[in-house]
Amino acid sequence: MWRLISDGLKRSGRRIETTRLESWAIPGVPDVLLCSESGVFSFLELKVSESTTGKLNLSPHQCAWLSRHASGPAFIVVRDGSLDISVFAGSNAVDLRMDGLAAVPPLAVFEEPYDWPEFFRLTSPV
Repeated sequence: MWRLISDGLKRSGRRIETTRLESWAIPGVPDVLLCSESGVFSFLELKVSESTTGKLNLSPHQCAWLSRHASGPAFIVVRDGSLDISVFAGSNAVDLRMDGLAAVPPLAVFEEPYDWPEFFRLTSPV
């Protein structure tokens, strides 16, 4: 999923700085930190799901981190079995984990060919 997002950024025309986060010291920190051209930070938790309705495999630590930072730009990005990419607000982490993808309306759904400029306009505001 990271490679797909990274390649999409190259096609978007944006100059967003990305950092792939892997932290054992602070469990639950999202996978990717984005910094827009104007210095606005946002976070992406990347997930792959074979189902468009099933519960999302978010750990309790991930749910806690996303819930604590619900007022900021944090997103859950899910690629499903049909290869659609759905973007959810991080504040929906607990509902996605407990009730599944069908229980929460996504902020946006991107079908192939993905509209990368629009994806990054949503997830990394200028």
